[in-house]
Amino acid sequence: MFFSIIIPLYNRPQEIDELLKTLTHQTYTQFEVLVIEDGSANDAKAIVQKYEQLLDVKYFFKPNAGQGFARNYGFERAKGDYFVIFDSDCLIPEDYLEIVKNYLFEHHLDAYGGPDAAHETFTPVQKAISYAMTSPFTTGGIRGNKKHIGQFHPRSFNMGVSREVYEKVGGFILTRLGEDIEYSIRIHENGFKIGLIPAAKVFHKRRTSFSQFYKQLHFFGRARINIYKHFPSELKLVHFFPAAFTCFVLFSALMNILWPTLAYICDFILLVYFVMIFFHSWQVNKSVKVAFFSIIASFIQLTAYGLGFMQDFFKRVVFKQQ
Repeated sequence: MFFSIIIPLYNRPQEIDELLKTLTHQTYTQFEVLVIEDGSANDAKAIVQKYEQLLDVKYFFKPNAGQGFARNYGFERAKGDYFVIFDSDCLIPEDYLEIVKNYLFEHHLDAYGGPDAAHETFTPVQKAISYAMTSPFTTGGIRGNKKHIGQFHPRSFNMGVSREVYEKVGGFILTRLGEDIEYSIRIHENGFKIGLIPAAKVFHKRRTSFSQFYKQLHFFGRARINIYKHFPSELKLVHFFPAAFTCFVLFSALMNILWPTLAYICDFILLVYFVMIFFHSWQVNKSVKVAFFSIIASFIQLTAYGLGFMQDFFKRVVFKQQ
C-alpha cells in the first residue's frame, strides 16, 4: 500500500518544517509527500528542499485559492493508493502510517479519519485549546470518538481517501467553510464506506494564542451554516448548543444589571460548569495551569462558535442573504 501525503500550506514555513521532520521517522516508508504552497507571501520552498534527501517530497506553488482547492491540486498529482490529508500544524507519530496500513488491511475503508491529541511539548495554551476541542463539556467528546452523532465525517487535519473515491467522487467543491464535511457527505452518498481509525491520532497544534483560536472557532460556527445550506439534514440539535450557551452568558450578564436575584442563579450555573471543566482538565492534563487555561479555552470555543453560528444563521437562513 502506497500513501500520498498531501499538505496545503499558507504562510507557515515553521509548521511545515516541524511536520516534515516527524515524517522522517515513520516506521512505514511507502509514501510520498506533496506540499502545496497556496500563494504564500512567506514561502517554504527552501525548507521543503532540505528534506529531499530524507523523504520522497515534492513542492508545488500555486496561486491562492484556499485549502480545499490546494488539496485538489495535490490529488491530481498524487501516485498513492490512498491520499492522506494533514493540516500543516500537525505532528505525526512515527507509527501513524503503520497503524493506518494495518487497519485498512483488516477493515476495508474507502475513506477514514483519525483523532487529534496534545503533544507533551505543546504550550499550556495549546494543551488547553486541545482540551476544549475534545472535552465532553464542550464538543461532547465526540470528535475522534467511536461515539458520534449520525454519520462519521472525517476532518481534514487527519483524513484519508482512496484513489477509487477520488476517481469517482472527485475532490473538494468548497475551498473552505466546512469543505471537509461536505466532501465526506458526498463520499457517503456515493456508497463508499467511511470509518474512524481510533489509534491513528495526530498531535494537532490548532492555534498558539487565544485570539487566533477565537477567529478559528468563529469561522467553524459559520461553516456549520454553510454545510446546512448544502445539506439541510446535517444540522442537528447539538450544533445549537454553543449558540444556546452564548445566549445564556449574555442573558446572565444582562441579569447582573437588571435583576440581581436571578443573576445569582445564572452565575451559579456558570460557576459549577467551569469548576467541572477545571477539575476534569486537571485530571486529564495533570496540570493546574492547563486546567485554568482550559476554562478560558472552553469559554472561547463555545462563544466564538456560537457567535459565528448565529451570525450566518440569521444572515443566510433567516434573512436569506447570500
